[in-house]
Amino acid sequence: MTGFLTPAEVETLARAAHEGQTDKAGRPYAEHLQAVAEGVRARGGDAEQIAAAWLHDSVEDDALTERWLSEAALSRRTKDIVLAVTKRAGESLEAYAGRVLATPGALLVKEADLAHNADPARLAVLDEPTRRRLTEKYARMRALLGLSVPD
Repeated sequence: MTGFLTPAEVETLARAAHEGQTDKAGRPYAEHLQAVAEGVRARGGDAEQIAAAWLHDSVEDDALTERWLSEAALSRRTKDIVLAVTKRAGESLEAYAGRVLATPGALLVKEADLAHNADPARLAVLDEPTRRRLTEKYARMRALLGLSVPD
C-alpha cells in the first residue's frame, strides 16, 4: 500500500480524532476503536480492514469529516468500508445493513464492532433500559447482516 498511511499512522490519527470522547460507559473511546481493530485482525481481516476499523466511527461521530476521508492517504477500499459502516441520521437499519453487505470488506468490520458493542462486560455497567435497548438493537443488526449470535 505504497503512499498510504501506515497502520500505526492510522491508529495515531484515530486516537487523536477521538481524543476526549468517551463511550456510553464513560471509558475512553479509543478503547472501543482498538477492540474493533483487534477484532478485525482476529477474524482474519487485512490491513485495509484494520485501518477502516480504527476509523469506523470517525465520520459518524464527527471526529473527522467526509471531506477529510475523501482526501486522506488511504486506499479506496478502506474509504469505502468506513463510509459503508457510517450510519446516517434518520437511516433505517435495513438500508444501513444493505450498504454494509454491498461493500466488500465492510461486513467483517461491522461484525467486530457489534461484537465489542454487545460485550456483556461493557453492557453490564449501563442502566437496565439502555442495556435492553442496545442489546435489542445489536441483535436486530446482526440478524439483518446474517451474522450468527456470538458465543
